[in-house]
Amino acid sequence: MASPNSTFTELVATTFRNHDKEIRDNVSKHNALLRRLTAKGKVRIEDGGLSIVTPLDYASNGTYQRYSGYDVLNIAASDVISAAEYQWKQVAVNVVASGLELRNNAGEQRIINLVKSRVTNAIRTFKNGMSTDIYSDGTASNQINGLQAVVADAGTGTIGGIDSSTFTFWKNKVQSAASPLQGGGSITPGSTTIESLMLPLYLALTRGDDVPDLIVADSTYFTFFEQSQTSIKRYNDKEAADAGFVSMKYKGSDVIYDNATGMPTAHMYMLNTDFLELVVHRDANMTVLDQRQAVNQDAVVIPVLWQGNLVCSNRSLQGVLKA
Repeated sequence: MASPNSTFTELVATTFRNHDKEIRDNVSKHNALLRRLTAKGKVRIEDGGLSIVTPLDYASNGTYQRYSGYDVLNIAASDVISAAEYQWKQVAVNVVASGLELRNNAGEQRIINLVKSRVTNAIRTFKNGMSTDIYSDGTASNQINGLQAVVADAGTGTIGGIDSSTFTFWKNKVQSAASPLQGGGSITPGSTTIESLMLPLYLALTRGDDVPDLIVADSTYFTFFEQSQTSIKRYNDKEAADAGFVSMKYKGSDVIYDNATGMPTAHMYMLNTDFLELVVHRDANMTVLDQRQAVNQDAVVIPVLWQGNLVCSNRSLQGVLKA
């Protein structure tokens, strides 16, 4: 007969192996930005490398010219694409059980129930932690670049190894109610003023057919926006509602209230997710390792690993609205 330890380990590994897509989908749908990136196929799986290299798209091709007949064409190299370099970040969550728990739950149904509770807890913990990280400023030890870093309140910072104070194309757009993009005095955010703040930012983030497709807001700014739409409310598709998000429309963009931990108060992010990606290592994508037996404890530890980062290829098309 298999020992409680081996049965527990086998069931945990089998659960993750047989339901890995379902588990990852469950994690991604917990957060508005992760959900959008997953839906658009903007989760990139990499198989290695010392870092994550992301080509940039920030300038026009300088060889465009009008010509006639035998005119000499411009074939000069164009500095359209260079690259940002992002570091791998790692996350671990452990499925743990003591020897006492394993022996007390040695019966088939009891061990299954124990595994279900521990796996559910591990997934919930990962969801909440990743949701916090995706909206973070990335300053915690080994933390991924969160939205507050990529789309910074100051519009500046060094992201992907590029210093925006030196390379100004690498600044994100900032709409500050205290100092509006459109000039003039400060504006107090509210239901009657929120669109006067949103429109200049939206226009600043428009480049041809490149426009923001996702706007995520905290409760304060989402409330202001909804109240401003009293007579013309347009709620988003049923799928967004089924995922637990309150969602509306602004021009062509989805406006979503995200109450995830880590979302800063009095903030609204206008994002062009064509230029955002979540990069994940193929061998550490909620991947279960072999069990570890504690050396000085009567316990079993099963690590579940994730490795990746949030990357951006054009910061200038991302914006933040703040007080």
